[in-house]
Amino acid sequence: MLNSIETNPVLNKLPKHLLQFIKPQNYEDYSAINQAVWRYVMRKNVDFLSKVAHKSYLDGLRQTGISIESIPNMYGMNRILKDIGWAAVAVDGFIPPNAFMEFQAYNVLVIASDIRQLEHIEYTPAPDIIHEGAGHAPIIANPEYAEYLRRFGEIGCKAISSAKDYELYEAVRHLSIIKEAPNTSADAINLAEKKVEELQQNMGEPSEMALIRNLHWWTVEYGLIGTLENPKIYGAGLLSSIGESAWCMTNEVKKHPYTIEAAYQEFDITKPQPQLFVTPDFAHLSLVLEEFANTMGLRKGGLTGINKLIKSKALGTIELSTGLQISGVFNQVISFDNHPIYFQTKGKTALSYREKELVGHGILNHNNGYGSPIGKLKGINIAIEDMSPRDLSAYNIYEEYITTLEFEGGISVSGEIITGKRNLKGKIILISFKNCTVKHQDQILFTPDMGIYHMAVGKSIVSAFSGPADLNSFDLITRVPTFETIHNKKSEKELKLELLYQQVRDYRENKNRTISRSKVLDELIENYPLDWLLSVELYELAIIGHEALLAKRILNHLETVKQNKPEVGKLIDDGLAIINKKVSI
Repeated sequence: MLNSIETNPVLNKLPKHLLQFIKPQNYEDYSAINQAVWRYVMRKNVDFLSKVAHKSYLDGLRQTGISIESIPNMYGMNRILKDIGWAAVAVDGFIPPNAFMEFQAYNVLVIASDIRQLEHIEYTPAPDIIHEGAGHAPIIANPEYAEYLRRFGEIGCKAISSAKDYELYEAVRHLSIIKEAPNTSADAINLAEKKVEELQQNMGEPSEMALIRNLHWWTVEYGLIGTLENPKIYGAGLLSSIGESAWCMTNEVKKHPYTIEAAYQEFDITKPQPQLFVTPDFAHLSLVLEEFANTMGLRKGGLTGINKLIKSKALGTIELSTGLQISGVFNQVISFDNHPIYFQTKGKTALSYREKELVGHGILNHNNGYGSPIGKLKGINIAIEDMSPRDLSAYNIYEEYITTLEFEGGISVSGEIITGKRNLKGKIILISFKNCTVKHQDQILFTPDMGIYHMAVGKSIVSAFSGPADLNSFDLITRVPTFETIHNKKSEKELKLELLYQQVRDYRENKNRTISRSKVLDELIENYPLDWLLSVELYELAIIGHEALLAKRILNHLETVKQNKPEVGKLIDDGLAIINKKVSI
């Protein structure tokens, strides 16, 4: 995939499984209407946000090279982003949360390259280039925030999902696509909204991914910074929404101090948020993130961690106290005294140490699952991993010895020891047996006819997290979205309107000064009487050119548009106000 986009040192470090989500930006696909939507939103945002956004926003616009006049070209952005150690890639709408966060962990911004329709100029539930490019990109120029974003991705991509999380992701993706697609019926949207609502109400206990996704929403997307009485905006969802950025500053929206409790506050992407969280500074975001990370299986491990993996029904990893990592789909754990004493995976499994697969212990060697005891031997205070060579010999844990190891909790391993593997610190991490039988009390877990038994060594599970330890152990190119962004074929009438927009854009950019603005206005009034944005752009040119009669005609036409389509009245007034303010200056 990287062969079809302009690469750079940051993108070159991406693991291959993330490349499946990247698509070319295809800049030539943006119409003049798309460019006008970008220009309107950015002019209005910069005018308003200069008063209410965190100071990093305007600084970041300049630093990241994002233009108010034109939709950013990804290649141009990347040339500038590299100076702050970041990069950007284009994707198709929502991608799975783990993948989104993993991109962040590699200092890569994920940018949905499509742009909202004119009808949804104030807000769209679908990620688009206004949200990503104008919202996320400028703030990462702040080093402390950029590190928070990277660290969030690093931790977030290890969060364990539930089986229902992906179903909800697909439903939200589908809803965002059809709401943004032209000509979608109200019935189809209502059906999709009900599907999302039903899933949200029946998710059960929230997974780690659900909780950390909430933290992401209330900070990266909808975060405020400063004091409760005088907050500033830094969240991309607010920075890119010309409607909600103003509304969030009113008393209608409740402001709460940002704490770990935000992880338990749900959100609805289809509606303005009734409450927001205010962090005193960017450093506080990292403190809360670390506090949350301390609750995750990533750091707690244990019985809770492995049970989360079993519930997820997805590829995950446990790490033992020796550093040995087992990656697979976990389906069973036997516990004793609230501690795991035996675990089992099903299907393809790989063993690793320090994120590198052990030679001879990949999915080809462990194709039908893997199980092993954990813990100490019964009646022996010293764990196997802490035994010296003399200790191991004393307890018959030695090559070519036939032995029976009795573990606390009733697990026994009987067989002839072939060999063992040690980690870099010299601790034994794996013991291989032949003619081996593994039992839990009277239950047989492994028999000699199943081949060589490789027993993991570790007194405890110190970590449990989503995904494999070694990214190369598994084929991770498996998640194909059910729904793709809809691009309807444009009608002849729509193409003619785009041409009018292009003519006005060319005139403003001095590419063609022979165009008659009066004739463009005449055609708008006759064939597109409810289109308002092009009339606003014509008004700007008339004011700059001191064409009072044309300006008056345009204003009269816009008054008619407001009467026939009152919902765009404020958009028109705001656009005119920005023009008049700029000219008066």
